[in-house]
Amino acid sequence: MSASYRDTRADVDTAAVRRNLSKIRRRFPASVRLMAVVKANGYGHGAIESAEAALAAGADMLGVALLEEAVELREHGIRLPILVLAPVPPRYAELAAALDIRLTVTEADWFEQREELRRKPGAPNGLRGGMHSGGTQQRGFDDSGAGVRGAGSEKAFDRDGADSSTEDGSCSPPLRVHVKFDTGLGRIGLRSREEWDRLVPWLKREDVVAEGIFTHFATAGWADPSFVRLQYERFLTMAEWAPRSGIHSTLLHCCGSASALRFPEMALDMVRIGAAAYGFYPSALAPQWELEPALTLRSALIQAKQVSAGDTIGYDRAYTARGEEWIGTVPIGYADGWSQIMQGGEVLVGGRRAPIVGRIGMDQLTVRLPGPCRAGDPVVLIGSQGGETVSCAEAASRAGVVPQEITASLTSRVPRNYGPDSDSESPAKEDYAWKSKQRVLRG
Repeated sequence: MSASYRDTRADVDTAAVRRNLSKIRRRFPASVRLMAVVKANGYGHGAIESAEAALAAGADMLGVALLEEAVELREHGIRLPILVLAPVPPRYAELAAALDIRLTVTEADWFEQREELRRKPGAPNGLRGGMHSGGTQQRGFDDSGAGVRGAGSEKAFDRDGADSSTEDGSCSPPLRVHVKFDTGLGRIGLRSREEWDRLVPWLKREDVVAEGIFTHFATAGWADPSFVRLQYERFLTMAEWAPRSGIHSTLLHCCGSASALRFPEMALDMVRIGAAAYGFYPSALAPQWELEPALTLRSALIQAKQVSAGDTIGYDRAYTARGEEWIGTVPIGYADGWSQIMQGGEVLVGGRRAPIVGRIGMDQLTVRLPGPCRAGDPVVLIGSQGGETVSCAEAASRAGVVPQEITASLTSRVPRNYGPDSDSESPAKEDYAWKSKQRVLRG
C-alpha cells in the first residue's frame, strides 16, 4: 500500500521511546547491557524508527523474533548487533553470519542439520564456509559463580557492528549464537544436562562464537514472584554448565521488561527491553518507573446520524438504540487490527467518551456519540483528547489482552506518522498540525 487517503493513522513519538529506554538504561550499572526489542515492527511502532531511537538511547543490541526482521534492519543501515530470539532454519545460518546477526540455538540437531547442508554437493559458497578462529574477546565464567552473575564483565561486541572478516582477511565470518534454556516457560530451549553436553562440541567449533546464554520468565507480570525466583535460580544453576564444559560465554540474560523493572537484581549481563520501551509495563507492580506511551491511534468520523428508539446498528442487529441517539461511524475495523474483541470499549470524540456499539466490521465501527457531531470530527482510539484519555492499557484490559497485542496487531493499512525526535512534541497532545514524515507500511 503506497498511500493513505483516510484519516485513520497512528502517531508515534519516537522521542518517548528514546526517553523510556534512556530512563531504564540509567537505572542499571554501566556493566549491564541494554537490548532493545524491536520485533513485530517495533510492537507496531515501526521497527526502523524504534531501532534508531534505541541507538540514540544507548542500546547495545537489538532483539527481533524473525531473521527477516533482522535483515530488514541491516538493509536500512542499522549496524547494532542483532539477536534473533527464536530458532531459524539451519539453511539460513550463513546468511545470518554474513550479516553479523546472532542466532538462538537450542539443540545439537540444529548444528547437525547445518553441517549436512554444508556438505551437500553444489552448496553455495557461503553455505560451505570454512572454519577459522572466532576473533571475538569472550569473558569466561569462574567456578565461584561471580562470572555467572555478570559482575565486571567486559563488553563482547561493538555497538557499531563487528568486522565480518576473519583474521587472515577472508570473508567467512563466524556464526555468533546465544543458547536458550527452558527454565519453566515451556516453549523453546534446552532443559537437561544431556542436551547441553550434546551441544558443547558444536559450540567449541572454531567457526562458532558462543556469545550468550539466556532464558525467559513465564510469570514476570504476576504479583507473586515465587515462580520468577525459581526460574532465576534454575537459570544460574544451568548457566554453570558452560564454564564446567569449557564454554566461556560472554553474556547471561534472563530479564524482559517486566522482570527487569521489578527485579533489577536479576539483570546479570543484559536486560531485554521490549514492551517497556513503548510505555507498556506492569505499573501496579512497578509504579516508580512512570514510562510514557509512544503511540496515539487517531481517526475521524465519516458520518454522524441521529437514530430513534428501536433502531438497530451493525451486523446481526447487534445494538438497539434505547432512545434518540447520535451514532457515528469511524473508518477502522478488524482489517486494520482493531479486532472484534475491542467491542465494549470506548473512544474519544470531542473530548468525551463514546462507547463502541454494534459489531466491529472489517473496515468500520460505530460509536454512540455524546451529542450532535458531523463527519470529519476527530476521533481518538488510543491516547488523549481534551481532558480525557483512553490508554492502551485500558483498552487492553477491556479486551482481556496485553497492551502490546493491540499495537502489534495494527496492520499496514494504518500509516504511522513520526513526529520530530524532540522532547517538546508528543502525540498525546491534541495537535492536528502534527509535522512529521509519514511511513505507509508495505502490505
